[in-house]
Amino acid sequence: MKNSKNVLFIVFIMMQIYTANAQQLPAISLWSEGAPGTKPDGGEEIARIYKPTGDHVISNVHNPSITPYIPSGENATGIAIVIAPGGGHREIWIDHEGYNVAKRLYENGIAAFVLKYRLAKDTNSTYTVEGHSVKDMLRAIKLVRSHASEWNIDPDKIGVIGFSAGGEVAALADMYEDSGSSDANDPVETFSSKPNFQALIYPGSINKIVLSGKSSPAFILGGFHDREGISKGMAELYSKFKELNIPVELHIYANAGHGFGIRPGDKGASSKWPEALIAWLYDVNKISGD
Repeated sequence: MKNSKNVLFIVFIMMQIYTANAQQLPAISLWSEGAPGTKPDGGEEIARIYKPTGDHVISNVHNPSITPYIPSGENATGIAIVIAPGGGHREIWIDHEGYNVAKRLYENGIAAFVLKYRLAKDTNSTYTVEGHSVKDMLRAIKLVRSHASEWNIDPDKIGVIGFSAGGEVAALADMYEDSGSSDANDPVETFSSKPNFQALIYPGSINKIVLSGKSSPAFILGGFHDREGISKGMAELYSKFKELNIPVELHIYANAGHGFGIRPGDKGASSKWPEALIAWLYDVNKISGD
């Protein structure tokens, strides 16, 4: 009997370890045969560590991908979101604006996918924001939608979130979405790339965001001490959504600047922003938070 209990205990521990590690799946290339228009001789992805904070910073991206964080069946809400970290289109700050965000969403039943997209301002880059970065985001949305049943996701509850330059990518993806092509040879391309909602966190290039009656509901968030184009631009963007009667929520924190994301040990009002985002995601997707 004692041996039986020991075996059950070991199995239980192994299941706990598996569950803890299963939240993050291996990265998935957006195109199995390589991204269209990618630089064939671009070399390997580069990762460096920013010593003051320990952040991992990625550059030289030529094989765009998503890293999935998928909640268990009983915890899943059906909501999914593709995350575009920032980095000025020169690099990707993938921890505090990527993986840390994905983990927080995952813990609240929201499937999250951290996007590595091609960078328009990287050293010797041949890419553009609209021609490559945004197309990577659109492809990521289609890829997630194509796996909706497998990953326990509602295909009508898939959105985007972007930080700084990634916020620009997220907003432009909503502008340049397409409904998919039923006769495409690639099955992923038969799905719509339209995000059902968009979260824009201190988004860059706000002047490039053009709204229409088709624009998706939005969550806008940032800091009072950010650059004027962003801090004032967020309020102006909110007004444009309001004028078109598109549901929108705005949070501007009085003591925050640019690039705060989610880091361990964060304090102050702006450290609570993920709670506001999650509440909004539940609201916009009609999910009970109880």
